[in-house]
Amino acid sequence: MADIIIDRVQKTFAAFHALKDVSLTIGDGEFVSLLGPSGCGKTTLLRIIAGLETATAGDVRIGGKTVIGLAPKDRGLAMVFQNYAVFPHMTVYENVAFGLRMQKADDARVKAQVERTAGLLHIEEYLDRYPNRLSGGQRQRVAVARALAVEPKVLLMDEPLSNLDALLRLEMRTELKTVLQSAGTTTIYVTHDQTEAMGLSDRIAVMHYGVIEQVGTPVEVYNHPRTRFVGGFIGSPPMNFIRLPVIAGEVEAGGQKLAVPAGATGEILLGLRGEAVERVSTADGLPMHVRVAEPMGSHLLLTGSIRDQLVRIVLPASETVRGGDTIGLKLDRDRLTWLSPDSGKAYPATP
Repeated sequence: MADIIIDRVQKTFAAFHALKDVSLTIGDGEFVSLLGPSGCGKTTLLRIIAGLETATAGDVRIGGKTVIGLAPKDRGLAMVFQNYAVFPHMTVYENVAFGLRMQKADDARVKAQVERTAGLLHIEEYLDRYPNRLSGGQRQRVAVARALAVEPKVLLMDEPLSNLDALLRLEMRTELKTVLQSAGTTTIYVTHDQTEAMGLSDRIAVMHYGVIEQVGTPVEVYNHPRTRFVGGFIGSPPMNFIRLPVIAGEVEAGGQKLAVPAGATGEILLGLRGEAVERVSTADGLPMHVRVAEPMGSHLLLTGSIRDQLVRIVLPASETVRGGDTIGLKLDRDRLTWLSPDSGKAYPATP
């Protein structure tokens, strides 16, 4: 078993609190992404799990045993860094075999493991090459193969694809998901790229200012964000937030009367995904004043304003809209999120 329990971990640097009582449970074989902007604490948390950083307080348990105080080599894990960190003077074969050599594995096991992981990552034909003859994507495959060759209980990955171009990132995401599903390795993946987190993860832990704001499946955090930060960080375009007055338990949105959660008074924030709308006539819908229309191939992205508040809306590519137009929008009642304008926290879903 290689489940991971992070129990109220704290980390301070002088007066700066990088992590504030962070708790998270990761199941055996699960792929969990730590997602958030630079400085949110995700890499610090990963380094504490790896043993490269010491927690100020709290505990980390792997397979039911605390690893606090253990050296990194004794924790049964492997790590892939943002920098490929392959050895330039070694062939691909020896790079992949490096961890096994450090474990003093016999030659038969080294050969079997190198060939197995090279096959998984499609680098068999490069085993006799040196890294300077490989592309960036191929070098990253070598780094992942080296980590998997030692059959770690836990694999830690710190933004491993950020140095690759867009097409290589897409290719490597596919390879990673296939390989890690096959290996069944418990994986923690640090990234600021929500596309990577959404595409790869079983669950996502969204971090902000040293705390985990929400943990859930990609669908859960996208459709039901618990805070304004999560809704605004996840999604492309991000969730729109429109401040509306509450009158007798309802808001009015272009002829639509929308019930708000119990207890909401004064004003409320409507969280609206860009695609959770339907275009209707301006007489029947919520008016949107379009500033820019961007044909994106698969859809039309509109930037403009609703009630003088910035919004980005997604319509089918077949729609004809130009900058300067005013269009009507009907909102999908089942896909709305209601939030407190003061706390930024979401209200429970209205039945």
